[in-house]
Amino acid sequence: MKANNLILQFTSKIIFFIIFFFAVHIFFAGHYTPGGGFVGGLLMASAIVLLVISFDLKTVQTILPINYMYMTATGLIVAVGTAAFPMLLNKPFFTHFFDYFTLPLIGKTSLHTAALFDLGVFLVVVGVTMTIIQTIGEDE
Repeated sequence: MKANNLILQFTSKIIFFIIFFFAVHIFFAGHYTPGGGFVGGLLMASAIVLLVISFDLKTVQTILPINYMYMTATGLIVAVGTAAFPMLLNKPFFTHFFDYFTLPLIGKTSLHTAALFDLGVFLVVVGVTMTIIQTIGEDE
């Protein structure tokens, strides 16, 4: 039986959101600085693991009813699809496209297809990590 540690649970809720927003920042900063889908995915998975440690696996599954195997499959489809799409345009595999756009409130920014690939990697990393954690946690 797990002890009910109110301080740990309260603090972990706050830290979860700090890690979550930092993971999003690292994900988007990955094109110009170190980071990207892999590091952002590891941070996101660590935030969810923090909740699993603070509460328990069944509580976190109730709060976040995500099928991580589907998340992994979706990430693989997005990543491989993004890498293979240029072949339909007679370009080499993994050719990325980008252009500059003026977006409201943001201004001039560049949009990359590499961000889609990173999104796929992000989903795969979170999905695989959490599938492993859930598999270990269910073997009690």
